Amino acid sequence: MIVPEDLPLSRAGVDRAALSRTDEGFVAAALADDATRVLLVCDGAVVTSAGSRLALLPPAQVPVVSTGDDGWLLLGRGAAGETYLARRVPDRRPAPRVGEAADVLVHAAPVGVEPASALPDGLGWTPLRDIGADLTAHEAGLATTAVALDAWHARHPRCPRCGAATRVAQSGWTRVCVEDGSEHYPRTDPAVIMAVVDADDRILLGHAAHWPAGRWSTLAGFVEAGESLEHAVRREVAEETGVLVGDVAYRGSQPWPFPASLMIGFRASAESTDVTVDGVELTEARWFSRDELAAAVRTGDVIPPGRASIARALVEEWFGGPLS
Repeated sequence: MIVPEDLPLSRAGVDRAALSRTDEGFVAAALADDATRVLLVCDGAVVTSAGSRLALLPPAQVPVVSTGDDGWLLLGRGAAGETYLARRVPDRRPAPRVGEAADVLVHAAPVGVEPASALPDGLGWTPLRDIGADLTAHEAGLATTAVALDAWHARHPRCPRCGAATRVAQSGWTRVCVEDGSEHYPRTDPAVIMAVVDADDRILLGHAAHWPAGRWSTLAGFVEAGESLEHAVRREVAEETGVLVGDVAYRGSQPWPFPASLMIGFRASAESTDVTVDGVELTEARWFSRDELAAAVRTGDVIPPGRASIARALVEEWFGGPLS
């Protein structure tokens, strides 16, 4: 089993302070407290300092930014009782076009956030995908929560029931329709991700159509309505590669807030080995032995999944150690 401490974005080190969210004056009081620390967040990126550390600013040092609504988010409280907030910076990535794949933002390359001149000296923007594995558990929990909440607010400004505008409530943890009063909560989309292994102990890896050349990873896909996790594993593998899967074993889970996924990891036993890619999501897929994968990584023919992803943990669990 993969333990949470092995998954960079599953780590957390603060109390999420759920009971304080309904206190309407809590954020204002926190901003008046010099012990409070603020994380700036925008479109999957967070502000960092030199040495890949999260920049947690006192309220007085937070740059003035403009958002369409209340941009403050309550992330939690530390061991000494200090409050952690996130401040949303306006999103600069255009919305997906009509007809684009549903998971386009899950795999999208990180984008830079400008202008950096608005930040205090020595600070800059870094995508969470790039820095997640280098953060401490304390920092990773704060950054992952901030990115997830920011993505939800950016994509849900209106009520799904009547289409009216919504306002932010509960310190950034709900949105309330201004017309019908309905409450709406941050959503999480479950997705299965699996290390498919055959009888010869080879692993099945695929190359997605929109990835750069050489990038290979485990198979993955969203859980459909009315579907179990195990069924989703078998369906996704069959649809993308034609490989039939039998036993499915849970290995661990990790939030992937790009924009709203929970990646649920499995080891799946293949009952067939003939591979036929769908040509839509995957353009290539093949079996790798440990020696073959190690050699391909050394030569640069295979770029493994990023260190912040659960895909990397699944591959390395099968491999028996780190991929250099």
